[in-house]
Amino acid sequence: MTVLTATAAAAVALTSQAAHADPKPTKSEVKAKVDKLYHEAEVATEKANGAKEQQDKLKKQADALQDKVARGQLDQLTAKQAESLQKIQAKQRTLAQQRQEAQGKLADLADVRKTLNENKKKYQGKLADAQKLLNTLTAAERAKMAEDEQRASRAAGDRVELGNEVPASARGAAALQAAATQLGKPYVSGGSGPNSFDCSGLTQWAYAQAGVQITRTTYTQVNDGVQIGRSALKPGDLVFFSNTSHVGLYAGNNQVLHAPYPGQVVRYEAMEYLGAFQFGVRV
Repeated sequence: MTVLTATAAAAVALTSQAAHADPKPTKSEVKAKVDKLYHEAEVATEKANGAKEQQDKLKKQADALQDKVARGQLDQLTAKQAESLQKIQAKQRTLAQQRQEAQGKLADLADVRKTLNENKKKYQGKLADAQKLLNTLTAAERAKMAEDEQRASRAAGDRVELGNEVPASARGAAALQAAATQLGKPYVSGGSGPNSFDCSGLTQWAYAQAGVQITRTTYTQVNDGVQIGRSALKPGDLVFFSNTSHVGLYAGNNQVLHAPYPGQVVRYEAMEYLGAFQFGVRV
């Protein structure tokens, strides 16, 4: 083979490799992948929120049991010598049982903390992957994506036509009114106000302002009232999307007030842009 022939063959091989190389993803492909990663990050956030709530509950239970054990030990030390052997043995059995319960709660607490840390890492990993994808776009493509995002939603200060639908209850109206005071606040994973929010943090905070305590995560808020269909929605109802991994407050005229995802702020948004609608919950 001559040098010229070898060079030509190499050029053909390189051209063939280039032809089979993965093309740069389009802006719409990047957006679809980024949206999926944000959804997966939100799922991890809600699981982390649930683990945090469980952790706090277990910590209180473990502390209470340990206090009982400590008081029981003190009672034994100060018990009168005249106390019968039978009573002392009964107290010792109770003390041993409480000690065992406390150790069990502490073991559960360690497991929950592990779950919490795993979901936090998963959330951070999804966000990092999303940022890598966004970095593959040109500045012009990123600007166009931001413009499309703005068009699909409503900025915090924009006038939104909510219609004149009547809320189903005074507490629903009060919760929606409270949430509206938080327009423009940033989305932060684990945020429950007043400086930042994630989706379920906003709904929990809003109802707390209305004097109603609801749970912390989307997966438990689904049980905080009566489930209703889309046609029955009234302002102030909770609305769930994407396999109940996202929640917001129905605001009227097909609009939802919610904390969307990282990099965005509390805002109104039309329901059709929020993913697959699951159901509403009237608290």
